Amino acid sequence: MVTAAASKPWLVQKYGGTSLGKLLDTICSSIIPQYALGHHLIVVCSALSGTLKASGTTSLLLQCIAFAELGVDAQKRLVDLVDLIRDNHLNVLEAFASAPARVTTHTPLYQDTVAGVQRECEGLKRFLLAAQIVGELSPRSKDRVIALGEKLASMIVAACLTSIGTPAKPVFLDNIISAAFGSSIHDQVAALERLGPRFYHVLADQIGGQIRQCGQEIPIVTGFFGIMPDSLLQTVGRGYSDLCAAMCAVAVGAEELQIWKEVDGIFTADPRKVPSARLLSTVTAEEATELTYYGSEVIHPLTMDQISDACIPLRLKNVFKPSGHGTIIYPSATSISPISPISPSSSSSTSSLTRATIPLSSFMLENGYHGSQQERRRPTAVTVKDDILLVNVVCNRNTKSQGFLTQVFDRLERNKIPVDLVATSERHVSLAVRAPPTAAAAVGSSDPGALLLLLREEFERFGHVAVSPNMAIVTVVGHKMRNMTGVSNEIMSALASAQISIYLTSQGASKINISLVVAADDALAAMNAIHSEVLKIPTHREQENRFIPGPWLY
Repeated sequence: MVTAAASKPWLVQKYGGTSLGKLLDTICSSIIPQYALGHHLIVVCSALSGTLKASGTTSLLLQCIAFAELGVDAQKRLVDLVDLIRDNHLNVLEAFASAPARVTTHTPLYQDTVAGVQRECEGLKRFLLAAQIVGELSPRSKDRVIALGEKLASMIVAACLTSIGTPAKPVFLDNIISAAFGSSIHDQVAALERLGPRFYHVLADQIGGQIRQCGQEIPIVTGFFGIMPDSLLQTVGRGYSDLCAAMCAVAVGAEELQIWKEVDGIFTADPRKVPSARLLSTVTAEEATELTYYGSEVIHPLTMDQISDACIPLRLKNVFKPSGHGTIIYPSATSISPISPISPSSSSSTSSLTRATIPLSSFMLENGYHGSQQERRRPTAVTVKDDILLVNVVCNRNTKSQGFLTQVFDRLERNKIPVDLVATSERHVSLAVRAPPTAAAAVGSSDPGALLLLLREEFERFGHVAVSPNMAIVTVVGHKMRNMTGVSNEIMSALASAQISIYLTSQGASKINISLVVAADDALAAMNAIHSEVLKIPTHREQENRFIPGPWLY
């Protein structure tokens, strides 16, 4: 573990690609320098993105991979796309450097960064043009292509910070897995299988070594952290930069891990869909994971696993409102005492005082968590997962009932189709699975009907199949919600009052959520009904009506 001077605690900040794309100037000129005054900072960068993820660097790099696999016929499109990635980054750098106060400063640094971006993009172009001859890329080769996005972002952020007098150094992690476990793929796979989650703890030690080499410069770390044995995208998924930030926090024993987004934190519901949604000061780690899985883009599920043993809290903050408190997530009920929002210039002594004067139980009680088990009397939040297919399979007479479920799940595993919810009886099974484009890509097709067709063909071999498209999963999340007497009845009653039909329910599999499948057209109404009637948060109209004076008599 990397140690810091007693006067300054470690703080890890992770910035998403959209935040960097929109507010690079604010982040580099204001947020990072202010926090650097009172902390040893580590900054983790995602690949730059625009307003939409589809136009972000990682999405463009995935398109480059697709063009490479199409062969030489797509050569021009590939070259144009790599040039677009290069120009996007140079434009961002130019916009920062051309601000009136910076026009004449650090010209050599600017030129060196421009040359570095051009060199990396030309290298990518040569690599992919060579791959076009073969017409395919291995998963590990795809990882190396994807790594470029974070590498370019780190180069630009480090250059911007250094140019305004905050020394920073880019840290590339694309080779840390081979450094930790050797270059043999067989050895890496064996280590991943043997160590499980501890695999990432070993990588954290490697990251700590890289951070140590930065000295007094702020490490600007790539969110991409190595060529995984079976591909980083397949093993971890698109949220790998959150996991990388968690490993950085573990490596240095950080006081806090901050993930900066474009929202204030976690809400009781999506505020774009439920106008009366409220910001939550805190949620438990289990609630955050559950909300992520069922549709809210909160945090990568592996992230909390990595920081829980180290007792490091995680805080979500808004780049548009740097002074906001955000939402803090604690690893467990007994690990640590709550920390007041870290201010840019706070020191370890201030933090220690705060920890001593604010007991954990009172903070959690103020936010609705009761007792040592942090039980709630009301659910915490409601979320929706769209693009769901509901599949009902009835076992035919030729199939033995004891082997029925085995055959169903064998077909799902064989075709790599993830299942969100399951309800079963002896000869019936209902499945909620993610519809295209996400799941269709898993079966090797972008055709919206590909998954539906595949499911019918597979399951009709041993039963009658009915597939209902255009469904959604509505999930109500609350810590220890299984112990809330009557909450299921409240949910059902709220949906019945709104005349919403329920096609599948699931509760017993989890202590902290109740999930229901409804028609996609009813999902928004279901969210609002549950938010108002079950979470007991009044709608805007109800709040306004409280202040309308009645016909008083005098």
